[in-house]
Amino acid sequence: MTTISKKRKFVADGVFFAEINEFFAHQLAEDGYSGVEVRVTPARTEIIVRATHTQEVLGEKGRRIRELTSLIQKRFKFGENTVELYAERVQNRGLCAVAQCESLRYKLLAGLAVRRACYGVLRFIMESGAKGCEVVVSGKLRAARAKSMKFTDGFMIHSGQPANDFIDSAVRHVLLRQGVLGIKVKIMLGTDPTGKAGPIMTLPDAVTIIEPKPEEPVYEPRSEEIGKPQVAPVEPSQNLEGYQQQEDEVQIQQAQY
Repeated sequence: MTTISKKRKFVADGVFFAEINEFFAHQLAEDGYSGVEVRVTPARTEIIVRATHTQEVLGEKGRRIRELTSLIQKRFKFGENTVELYAERVQNRGLCAVAQCESLRYKLLAGLAVRRACYGVLRFIMESGAKGCEVVVSGKLRAARAKSMKFTDGFMIHSGQPANDFIDSAVRHVLLRQGVLGIKVKIMLGTDPTGKAGPIMTLPDAVTIIEPKPEEPVYEPRSEEIGKPQVAPVEPSQNLEGYQQQEDEVQIQQAQY
């Protein structure tokens, strides 16, 4: 058994990932391919393909995914039953830059106007819950001279480590009659505690405003007579009638004596 250094192993893993990613990008472009994940276990190698249309990736009765498995097995000289392919549906394709880039690419190939296609993608991304979005189309758009058009919406960061954590970007090329167009889509994800629609962490400059505690009502000052029951106040007219009744009772008692 030959040993391999860590440096060569990392390089070999990176080359393997880049090659299968390029292979799937060409083969599954029309099926909404958005990425691949490789899991190596002692028994076998698992390759998870993420796409928006998983049924087309699987094919009729799993025929297409078996063909892809056979091609990868022959290309990388895997042993029998040592590599498995799985198809996973993208949870929210509106927050996937690769899926939206491919969608815009096919809209332009169908002959849709650049401005209309870009605004449609922009609106769909923002309605899916993105914090911000940027779409750039470069090339010969109308005239013979090349130019670029940029469409933005929402909030977008461009530098620092948060740009690596919160920004999902993708680049694609469209071959049209007048030349090649370049498409770049950047999506700013929001914070998601579950980790499904964005990173769990928050932006370093995010300000959290804590709601103040409810204030207790302030009552009028009073003596602390805990044991004595509170007597209801008597109106002045009722008070005078009580005094008159007491005087009459005293006079009757004196007359009896």
